[in-house]
Amino acid sequence: MGTQLAAKAKDAFLDDDFQLAIDLYAQAIAFNPDDADLYADRAQARLKLDYFTEAVADANKAIELDASMAKAYLRKGIACIKLGEYRNAKVSLEKGASLAQNDSRFTKLIEECDQRIAAESLTPDASPTTTTASTACELSDAAIGTLEEAKKAFDMSHPMSTSVRPKYRHEYYQKPEEVVVTIFAKGIPANNVAVEFGEQILSVTIDVPGEDAYNFQPRLFGKIVPEKCRYDVLSTKVEIRLVKAEGINWSSLEYSKEIAVTQKVNVSSVGSQRPAYPSSMPRKKDWDKLVVLVKKEEKEEKLDGDAAVNKLFREIYQNADEDMRRAMSKSFIESNGTVLSTDWKEVGSKKVEGSPPEGMEMKKWEY
Repeated sequence: MGTQLAAKAKDAFLDDDFQLAIDLYAQAIAFNPDDADLYADRAQARLKLDYFTEAVADANKAIELDASMAKAYLRKGIACIKLGEYRNAKVSLEKGASLAQNDSRFTKLIEECDQRIAAESLTPDASPTTTTASTACELSDAAIGTLEEAKKAFDMSHPMSTSVRPKYRHEYYQKPEEVVVTIFAKGIPANNVAVEFGEQILSVTIDVPGEDAYNFQPRLFGKIVPEKCRYDVLSTKVEIRLVKAEGINWSSLEYSKEIAVTQKVNVSSVGSQRPAYPSSMPRKKDWDKLVVLVKKEEKEEKLDGDAAVNKLFREIYQNADEDMRRAMSKSFIESNGTVLSTDWKEVGSKKVEGSPPEGMEMKKWEY
């Protein structure tokens, strides 16, 4: 039961429902109170909602249960930075860096702490806010409730620096079944490039000796199939192919709450669809209101024909378990939209061949 709750919490986190994720992690912890990963993951969800003191407490508990967990030190360090307690943050980050020596995030955050500490040393009088934050970074989860009001008074005016210009330029375009990301890095040896694929995360590291490492770790607009993704290191660029897990059009490469509406791929026009490129036009629509309106209209509208079938498929997917979703995504993608199966045992171990309707011819996308 605890494992199922943890999986649901992870899904809620990926769907940006961080409060639900926190609640589900709490239930999972009730079943497995000695699981350090649950506390570390709940700390991450709390960071997303600016619950920094609670995030520190969760990270401390994770470290207490597993002192070798690098991600717990990372999340504690980030929370302490947000609380303005840079010395405690640095101590935590340095410990995490010793456990994950190839993770450049620790190096950057430690540099951030050094800059903040140096700036504080120029101001002789330490603020009361800093003292309160220092105390918060040393608390256990038993003291969270007493600081709920104090948390709101913390100084949140110390955003991490994001003005550094990226070392390499990147672009992307998409096809019905994949997104192609290009990082323009000239003359980079293949052994200096590391690319990892997550369910909705892309992690690219270019580490050339004698130069600062380049890290590109976006949360992607949609989910991908990690085992099918690949990349090539060419003479002038790194080309990364992300295989979509769902047949939707990505409105951007990176996920954003402001871009919450996606479009289903029209299977009948797959053969003639051109790659979609990102737009630099400013978006001024209130997407949150639009999503609410669309959902309301979907519930109230009465559909027939293909529209009714598409709505049925969406409802099946939303209520399906993980195996059914995997089966639907795999069969839809591999068959170019002509087969939709919910039986993972049937389609999981083989390639799903296309099966066009009678009288129609299926054409593969050429690239």
